[in-house]
Amino acid sequence: MMRDTAKRRVMITGMGVVSPNGNGNSAFSEAILAGKSGVRRISRFDPSEIPVQIAGEVRDFDELDWVEKRERKHVSRVLPLALAAASEAFREGGIDPISLPLEEKRRCGVILGSGGGSQEFTEEQYRLFFQQQYKSMSLFCVPTGVMGTLSSELSVRFGLRGASHMITTGCTSSTDAFGYSVRQIQSGRLDMVLSGGADAPIALGIVKGFILMKILTESWNDAPERGSRPFSADRDGFVLAEGAWMFLLEEYEHALARGAKMLAEVCGYGSTCEAFHRVRLQECGEEPARAIALAMKEAGISAEDVDYVNLHGTSTQLNDRIETRALKLALGEAAARVPMSGLKSQIGHPQGACGAAGVAATIVAMQNGQIPPTINLDNPDPECDLDYVPDVGRKQTIEHAICNCIAFGSKNSTLVLRSVA
Repeated sequence: MMRDTAKRRVMITGMGVVSPNGNGNSAFSEAILAGKSGVRRISRFDPSEIPVQIAGEVRDFDELDWVEKRERKHVSRVLPLALAAASEAFREGGIDPISLPLEEKRRCGVILGSGGGSQEFTEEQYRLFFQQQYKSMSLFCVPTGVMGTLSSELSVRFGLRGASHMITTGCTSSTDAFGYSVRQIQSGRLDMVLSGGADAPIALGIVKGFILMKILTESWNDAPERGSRPFSADRDGFVLAEGAWMFLLEEYEHALARGAKMLAEVCGYGSTCEAFHRVRLQECGEEPARAIALAMKEAGISAEDVDYVNLHGTSTQLNDRIETRALKLALGEAAARVPMSGLKSQIGHPQGACGAAGVAATIVAMQNGQIPPTINLDNPDPECDLDYVPDVGRKQTIEHAICNCIAFGSKNSTLVLRSVA
């Protein structure tokens, strides 16, 4: 059955980015190839009373360019971030969604991934409620706080009538949104999908919750750019981040007919669950490895065909070690020669949007024939002994790339992209 649905190829024909280290495709591309960190001291609230004071915030971004001033109190920050990235994806893809004929609007869906959605908005509504500032609360506190509203907001803004769905599976959310979007196109239900991920979790209560879990780094408040350090022996937690990375996914013949520029093909997707623990991973790495293997099988490639891996690489002791083990299981002897890199070293961890961020970084690598580096890898962990392309990027022709994600709740999801150059 997989062979039958796969007859409809799925291409990426547009990309838009709002990232801690660069807004827009061009700025993001330049930043990640140069190894530029977007991690800074938190500015969205005063962090002086908490032990974690750094994050990957999107800077130089005016929310009111995307949401009217009178509407801003009724929506989460995640919406203007998503709108900005989606608008660029459509523009770069050569599509004006508002002007599409009705039947084409009905064949274009919005399927997004987000770990927290409007959680920071809901936190603010509770603050107002408990301080009895009822008149300051939004009359849309319930609908905006519902995760599924984010995709609806984008469907309404762009006039799209196809399926409008949110996928929320923790850190694999946007990777799974891609997988679900691919299936919608392969099955013939849709011809185009606006897909990707957006998250805006930098709020006091959310940060305090992660502090309770002891998974954020507290060691680099005086040197924020060095705080996210996946695969380094002295790593001690991830850096929370925000952002939006959006894409136009399109059936190949549809894209060909309108002369669209094709950035990459999404040719494989795999997802598994360890069924082990709500936050921990099993040491063996078998299920993350199986997700990679499933994606490779659907793409019809072997380990010898893999030219690059974009890693989950959170900068936690457990995750980095087990992801390394999983890649060795999935790729065998080839794992030692495949160059890999961790984007989170540059931007921090944007939660459910991280898979989409990894796809964007992989497309940049394919287009430029250059792998972005893993920065801050000062002291390599002996248990993390693969080629993470430390500190400086590397020239590399990439035909097939793996984009890997691991999430709370034992989830593992992987995409395989194929270059169309």
